[in-house]
Amino acid sequence: MTKEALLTEILRLPLEERIELLGEAWDAIAASPDDVAVPEWHLEVLKERLAEPEPKYLSWEEVRERLKGSA
Repeated sequence: MTKEALLTEILRLPLEERIELLGEAWDAIAASPDDVAVPEWHLEVLKERLAEPEPKYLSWEEVRERLKGSA
């Protein structure tokens, strides 16, 4: 079955079942983290952030307000 055919079948499912299926697929991926390649640029960003002498953290409320402002 092609990806397109599989997607067509998935989209025929009720929304709740699609969400459940996505959760199960994600859980299967997360169960084998060593199989998931981490892009080099992710590692570089992480190194930069960990090297910051005084990192600034945002509260969940600040993040939510920023997201509301960008909508």
